[in-house]
Amino acid sequence: MPIKDIRKESVLNNKELDNDDISRYSRQLILPEIGVQGQIRLKNSKILIVGAGGLGCPAAIYLSAAGVGILGIVDYDEVEISNLHRQILHAESRVGLPKSQSAFITCHGLNSKVDFVPYHLALDSSNALQIISKYDIVLDATDNVATRYLLNDACVLADKPLVSGSALRFEGQLTVYNHDKGPCYRCLYPKPPPPETVTNCSDGGVLGVVPGIIGCLQALEAIKIAAGISTSFSERMLLFDGIDGLFRNIRLRGRQVNCPICGDNPTITKLIDYEEFCGAKATDKDKDISLLQENQRLSSKEYKRLLVNKTPHILIDVRQPVELDICQLPNPNTINIPVSHLKKEEKMKEVKTSIDQLNSNCDITVPIIVVCRRGNDSQAAVNELKNILSDKDNITIQDIRGGLHAWAKQVDPNFPVY
Repeated sequence: MPIKDIRKESVLNNKELDNDDISRYSRQLILPEIGVQGQIRLKNSKILIVGAGGLGCPAAIYLSAAGVGILGIVDYDEVEISNLHRQILHAESRVGLPKSQSAFITCHGLNSKVDFVPYHLALDSSNALQIISKYDIVLDATDNVATRYLLNDACVLADKPLVSGSALRFEGQLTVYNHDKGPCYRCLYPKPPPPETVTNCSDGGVLGVVPGIIGCLQALEAIKIAAGISTSFSERMLLFDGIDGLFRNIRLRGRQVNCPICGDNPTITKLIDYEEFCGAKATDKDKDISLLQENQRLSSKEYKRLLVNKTPHILIDVRQPVELDICQLPNPNTINIPVSHLKKEEKMKEVKTSIDQLNSNCDITVPIIVVCRRGNDSQAAVNELKNILSDKDNITIQDIRGGLHAWAKQVDPNFPVY
């Protein structure tokens, strides 16, 4: 479906509802908190969603249903099959299509009276202010720290409220920044966390309904702000625990007078390089790290030759046990030790016993091969094992470059990829 040329620069000025509006929105029109005037405000509102993923999809569909005037949707990515368990605006038939366009198709099918502006691009310092300045409210539905700081700073500079959501595993969070004299993101988090401590859905997993819940709540707060109802989450944060079924509200500290962007004497007056600031890419795609020298790494094809030649070695899989249930390399003697458990004495006892057995049987230098999902954790594990096994001089420790993803791509195309 072609994307129509919509009113990207328009200033909405709807002063009344037509009969179709009254019929379509009747159930919310009779709410005293909304009423005709609230619906007219919604009809004149311009809302931007950054991220058409697990958070952005439910937010977009409910904002469309509520009758906002213009809905912008920003996403740089294309639809993949792994998105579909949580990104509910997309479909199997749209795999490979830009997410912003896929979201537009679904939302337009629900409510053609809303003007949609799909942006197939990565938001960055060169375009964020230009785009955000056209909207009244911004929803952060992204999954990375660099974009959070970018959106925060752009919204402060453009004087726009930012409805921020996040979800991981069974947990979610929601708050509203830069609204009603409340704090901005930098007031609470002046410095970004170390990149290695940040986990996204691709690494940590997420149950699809959890971002669905948080995305719906983001839409609710955006609707309240647009309709003239005060938001519930300025200076407050909602915490959701999907395992225990608990919602909790915590009080946040207010705007900080020494905040570098929204304080009394701001030092940040323009957008900066957020990837450099955060030490991480401004995308939620899989990231590759480089901790080892090339001679400390094996390709998946080289490891295949070890198996074919029946070369004695020890394979350590550093994924979580639940991941071994999904798939594992064809080595019946694999030792499973998650990265976080490498320092546990009982775990390393099995490795040391295997080293001694191989060495006594073959009198060889024992190769220890480490594998993980994508070849990142395995590199960290190699360095950790070198420290733990420093008393062993009859071993070599290497990892498999690219991990199980590389094995599926280069050796076994039928190997499961997750």
